[in-house]
Amino acid sequence: MDRPWNNKAWFLVLPVLALVAISAVIPLMTVVNYAFNDTFGNNQFFWAGLEWFDEMIHSSRLHGALGRQILFSAIILAIEVPLGIFIALNMPKNKGFWSSLCLVLMALPLLIPFNVVGTIWQIFGRVDIGLLGRTLSALGVDYNYVSDPIDAWITVIVMDVWHWTSLVALLCFAGLQSIPQAYYQAAKIDQASRWAVFRHIELPKMKGVLLIAVLLRFMDSFMIYTEPFVVTGGGPGNATTFLSIDLAKMATGQFDLGPAAAFSLMYFLVILLISWVFYTVMTNLDRDETSGEAK
Repeated sequence: MDRPWNNKAWFLVLPVLALVAISAVIPLMTVVNYAFNDTFGNNQFFWAGLEWFDEMIHSSRLHGALGRQILFSAIILAIEVPLGIFIALNMPKNKGFWSSLCLVLMALPLLIPFNVVGTIWQIFGRVDIGLLGRTLSALGVDYNYVSDPIDAWITVIVMDVWHWTSLVALLCFAGLQSIPQAYYQAAKIDQASRWAVFRHIELPKMKGVLLIAVLLRFMDSFMIYTEPFVVTGGGPGNATTFLSIDLAKMATGQFDLGPAAAFSLMYFLVILLISWVFYTVMTNLDRDETSGEAK
């Protein structure tokens, strides 16, 4: 006998749906409204169609910010993923004091708020009072992230590596901990080299967490705002003006709500598309290797 369908369970989901509607759907509809309309105030809107989108697509300002954003994300992934794997491989594997201490130390940067991270590195890199800035000046290094674009880029990249490499390392460490000791014992019997163990045992077992790490770090780096804004304010000039900073300047600084709304929708779609490509490619590679091992 079939049990009757109980629709009362949907009432438990209604608070979540209401919260999502208030916090996400309604603001999104407001952005869509501004993206397709123009206004002169007093809550009066005039249909603009795709005018703002066309303006943003052909905007050299947007092209420059997008180029800087892609370059920044590529550099971050190229540094943090290999570095996180290296740190995870060298962390103590046995449960004990040193393993717990390493986990706590690795987690500390992740607990610091974004604006505090920016403030720390802003002071740390100052030539007059910062430990890093004064030390480099004493060594004869011409370092000034306020006036030199290359120094500003190096500062922002090193800051992000310091802040977020721990996430990759902890995820990789969790993947390594899930590997049965029997794999290592078999490799030892076969006298496999350290590289062979990493290539054929550890790396395949870490692919799941590496996928999560790459996706998280790409999305975070592509949407980074607070840290570089606090440190450099997007400068010197527009050297570190990434997409999020450019969008904030357009919306709150210049109050160009129509172009900013169109910009934000395009920004969202670009992140969604690239994340989907990352996920699809890496999932297909993992599926192909799994099927190859099964054969």
